[in-house]
Amino acid sequence: MLTKLKHLPRDSRDTLFLLLVMAWVVLPHVGHLPLWCSLLAAALMLWRGALALAARPLPSRWWLLALLLLTVGATLFSHKTLLGRDAGVTLIVVLLALKTLELRAKRDAFVVFFLGFFTLLTNFFYSQSLLIAAAMLISLLGLLTALVNAHMPVGKPPLAQAARSAGWMALLGAPMMAILFVLFPRLAPLWGIPSDAMSGRSGLSASMQVGHLASLALDDSIALRVRFEGAPPASSALYFRGPVLSAFDGREWRAQRPGLPARWQLPSALQVQGPAVKYQVTLEPNSRPWILVLDATPAKPLLSGFDASMTAELQWLADRPVTDLLRYSAQSYPEFSHGPLRPVPGLQDYLDLPPGFNPRTWQLAAQMRQDPRYASADEAQLVAAVLERLRSGGYSYTLEPGVFGRDSADEFWFDRKAGFCEHIASSFVILMRSLGIPARIVTGYQGGENNAVDGFFVVRQSDAHAWAEVWFNGRGWVRVDPTGAVAPGRIGSLQRLPAPRGVIASALLGSINPALALNLRALWDAVNNGWNQWVLNYTQGKQLNLLRHIGFESPSWEDLSYLLIGIVVLASLTAAGWTLWERHHQDPWLRLLGRARAHLQKSGLSLPPNSPPRRMAQQLQRQRDPQDPAAIAWRDWLLRLEMQRYAPLGGSRGSLATLQRELKQLIRRK
Repeated sequence: MLTKLKHLPRDSRDTLFLLLVMAWVVLPHVGHLPLWCSLLAAALMLWRGALALAARPLPSRWWLLALLLLTVGATLFSHKTLLGRDAGVTLIVVLLALKTLELRAKRDAFVVFFLGFFTLLTNFFYSQSLLIAAAMLISLLGLLTALVNAHMPVGKPPLAQAARSAGWMALLGAPMMAILFVLFPRLAPLWGIPSDAMSGRSGLSASMQVGHLASLALDDSIALRVRFEGAPPASSALYFRGPVLSAFDGREWRAQRPGLPARWQLPSALQVQGPAVKYQVTLEPNSRPWILVLDATPAKPLLSGFDASMTAELQWLADRPVTDLLRYSAQSYPEFSHGPLRPVPGLQDYLDLPPGFNPRTWQLAAQMRQDPRYASADEAQLVAAVLERLRSGGYSYTLEPGVFGRDSADEFWFDRKAGFCEHIASSFVILMRSLGIPARIVTGYQGGENNAVDGFFVVRQSDAHAWAEVWFNGRGWVRVDPTGAVAPGRIGSLQRLPAPRGVIASALLGSINPALALNLRALWDAVNNGWNQWVLNYTQGKQLNLLRHIGFESPSWEDLSYLLIGIVVLASLTAAGWTLWERHHQDPWLRLLGRARAHLQKSGLSLPPNSPPRRMAQQLQRQRDPQDPAAIAWRDWLLRLEMQRYAPLGGSRGSLATLQRELKQLIRRK
């Protein structure tokens, strides 16, 4: 097979290389494209590759027109529109694959190249991660190699030569790219990656069904990163607050219904004490408006480009969904109290339970109320009794408790006695309400892993958690985490349940030292975090801070523009000056002779070093067929080059340009 590929005609070889590059460009899109689009693009590229290998003719334009109409209809059916990000990417991938079936001339190849460059950029619509950037850098070098190869002379120049030229082009362009990245003004809304509002990522939800957070525990992706100023709090105190759920219909927990009368709404009445914890958060995109902060944060987090407000349940909400990496600073107080201190009408909402659900849990609450030990017990004593039941009643913490039925609390308390955090929290809150104690569920993230490489706390989706808040007379809302009673290791010591591995993962990862795996993951997280902090989160604020460091007192985006223009003009003048200097200090005739000598030596001609044109012509006559038209043309050109230099009445200096053009034509010949 390798021998066959080696002896392919140049057109076939170049086509196969271009198809390989295009497949690499499209590959990251597979997870975002409709299945039919991925399969069709793969089939079209394989078809084109088979035609190139067999040197068979390309399909007629009628075939292409029929496929185009079919794919436009399929795109419209899949996305209900031909506009927008997802529909546009689907169409561009299909058009790229179809265009490969029209590679009849160099002009068609150039269209494919530039479609490939555009498709490469569309990968950043979905992810700007370091892995995607590295994959797209490989794609860029591949496309540049194919483009350089298309401009190389006839014959069969090696792809390695084109790759070296492409690499030098990219390397020479890298400084200007870095300057543009650092100084090009980031003006919203022109700067940034467009995001479709309806495309979300895995994460917390505005509602909770029993079993939802257990699926998040299988997701090891990063939810947020935190850097603390000074000593960080204990891991057991790291509760990042998300949606608060208080309305229960028997199957699903939701946030409190909107539009309640003012007299029923509970004020936050937040009171903080003790020292504050200051920190910066880098929040991954989640298409939700939630600003995740530690309990409790009375002052608005410092957000760039967002406005935020705190609800009466202490949850901070942005004015729009977070669709890009967001960095903000916050100040929280681990010691706090909130909520009414005395019974008010609004607390009734936190006692409501749907009738007909969980009858055995109701019966358990009634038995506890009739028990002489709890006849005069207050809320704190009843909570302590329920937590003791969880500790000593044979309950366990698991990712795979099975599917719960209609009466989920009954099944947890009496049948399964096993569950994930939301099973435990939901059953606990239902029992509290059955006891007449106001209670609600809070979802968010608990804990975090300190990365020793860069000092950031990494909070993953697997750290998603649900806990309870119970209202105590005279104290207000108090956090109670019933999961800690079942599995103390889950709170504070980062003992997470391992997600079950498949056969392939077990075979690949089973022999790796766990400590080595953790160190490698920490190193990768640190590298990826550096990419997020210094590249993805390089905002206009950082640009202006850079100008302050170099001497601007009150910089603005106009100053950025002037500085960028100045650097570009200076670089252009420097390049022009270097060119003039080189032309002045290096003889163009010698440079032309050196090019001719290098090409003849590369073609196999044995030449002494520093041989003059006449000597090269003599060697050419001895080592090549004297009747070969190409050899005759080369000898004639070399002798005229000598004449241009040494003849007493030789041609004017302008004839050197003619010799340069003729040399290019000679090099292009086979």
